[in-house]
Formats: sequence, structure tokens, C-alpha cells
Amino acid sequence: PLGEGQGDMIKFKINAVDSKTKARQGTLELVHGSIETPAFMAVATQGTVKTFTPCEVTELGGQILVANAYHLYLRPGVEVIRKAGGLARFMGWNRPVLTDSGGFQIYSLTGLGKITDQGVTFQSHIDGSKHTFTPEKIVEIQQALDSDIWMVLDQPIGYPAEYPAALRSLERTTLWAKRSLGCVTGVTGRLFGIIQGATYDDLRERSAREITAMPFAGFALGGLCLGEPPEFTYRIIDNIEPLLPKDKVRYVMGAGYPADLLEMVSRGMDLFDCVLPTRNGRTGSAFTKKGQINLRNARYKNDLRPVEEGCSCPTCQEYTRAFIRHLFIADEILGARLLSIHNLHFFYTLMSEIRSSIGKGRFTEYKSQRLEELKSGAQEVAG
Repeated sequence: PLGEGQGDMIKFKINAVDSKTKARQGTLELVHGSIETPAFMAVATQGTVKTFTPCEVTELGGQILVANAYHLYLRPGVEVIRKAGGLARFMGWNRPVLTDSGGFQIYSLTGLGKITDQGVTFQSHIDGSKHTFTPEKIVEIQQALDSDIWMVLDQPIGYPAEYPAALRSLERTTLWAKRSLGCVTGVTGRLFGIIQGATYDDLRERSAREITAMPFAGFALGGLCLGEPPEFTYRIIDNIEPLLPKDKVRYVMGAGYPADLLEMVSRGMDLFDCVLPTRNGRTGSAFTKKGQINLRNARYKNDLRPVEEGCSCPTCQEYTRAFIRHLFIADEILGARLLSIHNLHFFYTLMSEIRSSIGKGRFTEYKSQRLEELKSGAQEVAG
């Protein structure tokens, strides 16, 4: 077992609950600081949010980042980060970090890996070298990284999935969850369990019962937001929410569209992460209250308005749509950076407003207003 000191390091306090939905506002105390929930976590896969310094992420409202144990294990290597004093210090972030196990990355590298009950043997996508991840090794890696939240090794499955494959994924995820807990001491440590089951209601319920029966510090819903219709996602969350402990944080992995965040918060979910703000920003797409707009479009060539009227982000305060479009057409990297700044500010502001509306007992009205704005802007987005 790993050494003492890993137990009871995560504390979650619910400060307010919406009277008409299951939305809740809380405080999550972690090793490297506290965060307010519901919270959106920007993705720093390899220890950095692309194009940002840590200070810039903080200034925009970032509280916690998501990094990836698989990628960091391959490059720069666990020992480099351990000697630097842990991942947060290595990144220059010095705030909470959640590390994903890399299960999804291994799943996505079809043809480079072999999965058995023992673990995953795979070839590095960097140099082809062979490696083996077991549930125990993944916990060991994350202990060395000294991240605040450790995700267990699981076996995600894409959409659509055949029932037998989804069942096997569930069974293996449960097996690995038990083994992950077996290599740490303390009551809950920093480990989060992951619920699988694809889009099958009976499998999701079974997985939720099996995983929540274990003493994890929090619980995640994996294998969602992978192309299934939104109504499938919401149905799954509705069905298993009653099975999730009320006093532990709930994390929907890979959730990022604004409408999804509003719907999932209303269903009692607390943490979310997605690459959308920065990935879409790098391709010219900006998030606004009325949906996404593509600033590469010719219609913005002479548009001297900010990306979004009334936005207080540095990009909207200083630059126009026309200038940002020019940067993308001219293949200047500043365009990607400016839109990423706006998008990350948009997501952090959305979550801040959600937290405030829950605290004031106005979440239902806030959610309705925001969804109506997105609906009314559909025509512009389509254009």
C-alpha cells in the first residue's frame, strides 16, 4: 500500500441547493487549495492550457486544471515532475490539479494497445516504446505527481456500443476500481471512482451501485459526451443521480457545451472539463451567449464590434471581430490566443453566474434565460 497521509484529504461542503432543481453550490477543499462548485476545469493535458500562462488562467477565473497522467508519464516522465516538487509546482500553477488516468487516451489509440483484466499494454504514440498500465501503477504515478484528485484506471467505451462490450467495460472498470483502492491507505484518499455502462440504463445503474459502494472521495461519470444525443446523456444522469452520495462531489468527464453544463448542473452535477474553449478558439470559433460564431467567415471582415457586446474579457475590451478574423486569415498565432482568452473567460463567467444564481435561489430563472438566449441565437450561428 501507498504511505499514510493520503486519507481524508478531500472535503466537500454543500452551501446552497436550488429549490426547484437538484443544482447545488459547494466548496471543495483540496490539497493545494479550495474551489467553489459547480466548476469548469480547463484542460492542461501536458501540464499547460494551450497558449496560456498559469497567471492568465487564474486572472480569467480558473480554480483547478485537468492534466493527464498518461501523457505526463511518457513526457517529461514521472521522476522529473517528482523532483520538481509535484505537478502543480512543476507547472507553475500552485493550485489544485485533477489528473486523469489516461484510460480514454489509451482507448482512443486503437491498434496501439491491448486490454486485459490485468491492465493495458500499449505502444507510446511518441516513439513506439511499449508500456503497461495497471490500476495500481496509475495510482502510483498520480501519487508521484502529487495531484489533488486521482482518477482510477477505467475502460471507456465509445458511442454507439454493443451491449456485450459495454458490459465487459463495466465489469473491468469495477475490477480495476477495487484494485485501485487496495493500494492506498486511509478512508478515501484522493481517488475518484468512475461509472461506466455506455447508454444502457441497466448497466449504468449497476455500475453506479458497484462504484458508489466503495469508499471513493468522489464519483465521476465516464463514457458520456462521446457523440450520443444530449437527451440520452440527460436521461442517464437523471437515472443514476439518486444513487450518488449527496455528500460527495460529482464529476461529468468531458462535458463542455454551455447548454450541457446548465442541464447537468440542474441535475446535481458539480465538476466538468472539456477542451472546447481552447480547441475551438484555435480554429476561429468563439462562444457567445447566443451560441458559437466562426470568425473566419467573410461576414466579419469589416465587423468592428468586439467578439461579444458587453463582455469584459481582455480580448473584447481591446480587439474587434475584423482584426481577429484578419489574424486567422493571415495565419497569425495571436488570433488563436485571443479567441482562447475570450472562450475561457466565457466558460468561467458562466460557472460563476451559475454559482451565484444557486446561492441567491434564482438558478431556475437563470438557466431558462440562458437557454432561451442560445435558442434565439441559433439562426446567427447557422449563418
